[in-house]
Amino acid sequence: MTKGILGRKIGMTQLFTDSGEVVPVTVVEAEPNVVLQKKSLENDGYNALQLGYMDEKGSRINQATKGHAEKADTAPKRYVREFRNAELDDYEVGQEISVEVFQAGDKIDVTGTSKGKGFQGTIKRYNHARGPVSHGSRFHRAPGSLGSIDAMRVFKGQKLPGQMGHEQVTIQNLEVVKVDSERNLLLVKGNVPGPKKGFLKITSAVKGN
Repeated sequence: MTKGILGRKIGMTQLFTDSGEVVPVTVVEAEPNVVLQKKSLENDGYNALQLGYMDEKGSRINQATKGHAEKADTAPKRYVREFRNAELDDYEVGQEISVEVFQAGDKIDVTGTSKGKGFQGTIKRYNHARGPVSHGSRFHRAPGSLGSIDAMRVFKGQKLPGQMGHEQVTIQNLEVVKVDSERNLLLVKGNVPGPKKGFLKITSAVKGN
């Protein structure tokens, strides 16, 4: 069954193994999450566990959000996500979930919002090759041909300049190197999506080892 927790990316550092090998790790801060709701097949049409992370500012809270949080006897949360296929019988509404839900060596999937790059051309956005920059060339960084003449239109899916980044990205099968329960930290091998202070959803790996 799925285990999970919500957290925030703090930054990257490195650890040394007993053999002296350097391991790059991402530090994820995951203060205890609160179970806000248990969704069941009978009431909601699917099974899921709704978790909340980090208290929301009072000025951003409406009555619906406040009432939902009060059912779990907690403050309204800033970051709320659902975890499907969780073992609902193991949790109660209002219960806190800490980083100890994972152990060193566990495989996890990390979902976050990638860094926004703004409006970019096809060379940066899709790694297209540029054209010649010699005298007379009119093809330096342009996208090139947009398709056949006969269609008289640009087909959907054509790689063109546009907004790059700031989209949901999931990296699978990352390894938990260390769990620091005292400081509510998870140290994950490698990099994870998003900027510093970006919110992350961490679940047990779908594909396993």
